[in-house]
Amino acid sequence: MLITPFDLAKEPLALNQTLAADAMEYTPDVLQSGPLSVTGQADLLIEHHGHKEVVEDIRLRAHYDGDFTLLCARCLDPVPQHLSGDFDLIFRPEAADSDSGERAITEEETEIGYYEERGLVLEDVVREQVLLSLPNRTLCSPDCKGLCQHCGTNLNAANCTCDKTLADPRWSALAGLAGKLSS
Repeated sequence: MLITPFDLAKEPLALNQTLAADAMEYTPDVLQSGPLSVTGQADLLIEHHGHKEVVEDIRLRAHYDGDFTLLCARCLDPVPQHLSGDFDLIFRPEAADSDSGERAITEEETEIGYYEERGLVLEDVVREQVLLSLPNRTLCSPDCKGLCQHCGTNLNAANCTCDKTLADPRWSALAGLAGKLSS
């Protein structure tokens, strides 16, 4: 859904969208497993920057709620995860701050995003907010054993037959050193 300042000129835009599971791609290890509801409101904020210079900012306040499937950080098994969150963001046209050279910005300006000339794409904002809300690390269970580092077997499902005494090849140069020191 494209949101433009023209859409908001007369009144705020109420948002009540349901994004299908295949509507957006996130990352290879994050899959939207059901519909994602987005409700909220978009408003136009007019900033006057001088005599005839007007900047049309878009304020987007919304709530998202949906089911996702993440991959376990140890064994790569799918883990269902319900995500929801609220955001209140301000977006400014890219051209508004495109003057050349360096300039100081206020702390409030660090919280401003930018939208392209054609407008703000709601799905892009929601994708970013979902990715920011993901847990740092997802595990299928706290005692997940992970994958065998040699054969890739999921150690939660089966025992592997790999030789557990295999040495790290980076230590092979030191292997004979103990024998030389004792003689």
